[in-house]
Amino acid sequence: RLVHPRRRFSLQLPDGRTLALGDRTLIMGVINVTPDSFSDGGQLQDAPRAIEAGVQMVAGGADLLDVGGESTRPGAEPLGESEERRRVLPVIEGLAARVTVPISIDTYKPAIADAALRAGATIVNDISGLRYEPELAAVAARHRAVLALMHTRGRSRDMYKDATYHDVVDEVLD
Repeated sequence: RLVHPRRRFSLQLPDGRTLALGDRTLIMGVINVTPDSFSDGGQLQDAPRAIEAGVQMVAGGADLLDVGGESTRPGAEPLGESEERRRVLPVIEGLAARVTVPISIDTYKPAIADAALRAGATIVNDISGLRYEPELAAVAARHRAVLALMHTRGRSRDMYKDATYHDVVDEVLD
């Protein structure tokens, strides 16, 4: 359900902290460790550089950080688990040691989410809304992690052919 903008509530994070929603708009720093990132053009593929960028985002006011290793741009091909793990885990581990804000892992893969949550992430950000890998819900629940469900139509490689709506708000809510 959509949250009314005047409602306030807190999400309990697995590390005991809370994430207050509704008091003000929260700023999420996006760290894409992909060669074709929409946000930085692939400049954060190197883990030390990505970690430093996250530290700087927090210093600049970011309330949470989102780390992603698989490109979801239109036309992108899926990434194997071993490569995604290689990209994101050192960044999450490094950020967890250096920042105090919550860290989110942007993945739809249960094994990646599990490893990222063990490495210091507290939020799972699933672009598919559990449509690609429904088992991801059990991983998030086991870790008592916050699970953010996003919306997409189809996979990245062919998302535009499925991106037709009659009533976008009702269809996304469904």
